[in-house]
Amino acid sequence: MLLSIPSSPQPAIQLSLIEGGLTCIVLLAAFALPRTGAGLFQRIERAFARVACRKNLSIAVVGGAAALLRLALLPLFPIPLPIIPDEFSYLLAANTFASGRLTNPTPAMWTHFESIQISMTPTYMSMYFPGQGLVLALGKLLFGHPWFGLLLATSLACAAICWMLQAWLPSRWALLGGFIAVFHFALFSHWINTYIGSSSVSALGGALVLGALPRLKRSLQTRDGLLLAAGIVILALSRPYEGLLLCAPVAVALSYWAFFGMNRPSLATLLRRSAAPVALLVFGACWLAYYDYRLFENPFTLPYVLHRAQYAVAPTFVWQHLRPTPIYRHKAMEEFYTRNEVIEFQKVRTLPGFFTGNLAKLANCIYAYAGFALLIPLLLVSRVFFDRRLRFLVLCMFILMAGMLAEAVLLPYYVAPFTAAFFAIGLQAMRHLRLWKPGGQPVGLAMLRGCVTLVIAMALVQVAGQIFRQGSPRMPNPAWSCDIDIPCACGTERANIEAALASLPGKQLVLVRYSDHHRPLNEWVYNDPDIDASRVIWAHDMDTAANRELINYYKDRTVWLVTPDVQPVEVAPYSASANAREWPDKAKTAD
Repeated sequence: MLLSIPSSPQPAIQLSLIEGGLTCIVLLAAFALPRTGAGLFQRIERAFARVACRKNLSIAVVGGAAALLRLALLPLFPIPLPIIPDEFSYLLAANTFASGRLTNPTPAMWTHFESIQISMTPTYMSMYFPGQGLVLALGKLLFGHPWFGLLLATSLACAAICWMLQAWLPSRWALLGGFIAVFHFALFSHWINTYIGSSSVSALGGALVLGALPRLKRSLQTRDGLLLAAGIVILALSRPYEGLLLCAPVAVALSYWAFFGMNRPSLATLLRRSAAPVALLVFGACWLAYYDYRLFENPFTLPYVLHRAQYAVAPTFVWQHLRPTPIYRHKAMEEFYTRNEVIEFQKVRTLPGFFTGNLAKLANCIYAYAGFALLIPLLLVSRVFFDRRLRFLVLCMFILMAGMLAEAVLLPYYVAPFTAAFFAIGLQAMRHLRLWKPGGQPVGLAMLRGCVTLVIAMALVQVAGQIFRQGSPRMPNPAWSCDIDIPCACGTERANIEAALASLPGKQLVLVRYSDHHRPLNEWVYNDPDIDASRVIWAHDMDTAANRELINYYKDRTVWLVTPDVQPVEVAPYSASANAREWPDKAKTAD
């Protein structure tokens, strides 16, 4: 008998439609009944201000709330499973670091294990920069699962956003920004519910850099210099290109202040206070160079570069040209690198595609970081451009936009290093909105209170929807899933099959056979760092001779054939003719 894994039901009502509808109601109510609930809101705001005046407490409360609230939601929204190739790649890095290694030797039968976003030669490792993998490895070492590293990074990112905002805005607005980050990112977003993109890690690095800048200019302290250096190192290890777009104006601003500013420090003070931060920067650069040397046998070969040279056709930047098509051993990988990526690149190289593509990038980023509820304050964002207080952050936004125009593809998590800057500009727009009184009525204040209430309400809507939904707990639907051509159930299907096979006696070898209409992002061939020692090995189904070679190499394993593109997914003992379709009783019991 076959093993069948049913698909998980998808949400019946799109949360974006609910949020959009409620946002319209808030706007109408603000004009029609601007003084509704004013007394209650004033009492809440006074209590809020008492906490906000204690800055260290505010930071701790924000970070603690992010962790505790997400942990409290685990019975409803459990630890997420990896779904798309990027997540499996980051988890490979995490498991490698957790085992005490920086990389892994190339497996003997490596051509059977090739997969999207993973390098097989000269060593077997994730193609990505190591920041996210290190955080996930920390979670696995300390708490037994990589997701807890993600939880820690997200909590620290929310706390760091609050800390950064305290340097740019009044304390009560900084605390408000910290709590908005908690409800917007720490509970239901891809920051905490996927292993992709380094969003929490790079947002933490960006917040440290931007929070340290004004503090250093007010009072040159070694502590703030170390936090600045730590932020730069985090960005270099997670999202270096976007990190460079952020750190370059910060470096110019600090250099100008240090040598030409009105309150510039003496040279002796500058050298003394910068010694430890510079040492941290040098250490971070040396570690990354050593990491590159271990992976690529060259300290100057950065992650991404070698993998893209081996597999990719489409380049990263719009001014570059398509690379020669390499020889692919697996149709799914060829489809991903020569069709999916190339189509997007060729589209953005045309004049209409360039404009429409960049408008789509902007819209996706605004939705990811503001949703519908937080669009309301942006009605007055133009006033922020004339505020002296945030002029530098506005300049950073223009630098970011210029840098993003150069990239052929932009996903919202790419710009996570600028999250704290987004929040500062949005909160300043809220301050302007609060004072907006058309016709002498406090319409702007009502809008502000309504949009903050709506942020909290949308979290309650997700929780209530899960409580009243029949069935087992499920992961929140991440913001990017609607744009990914892959059902979220795939992560569950693969995990269930792997668990069933791992419970069988002996070791298992799984050959994965895709159909002609397979979607490349629905990749199933991913393995642990030590493939030969793994209880279950996943490999591509190739031609008969190649399969025989693989099976002979792993002759002590039971061989299975999985067909992911059949619904329900089929698992059967493998035979060269692929006619066997029997799932033994012991496997049924394991499931």
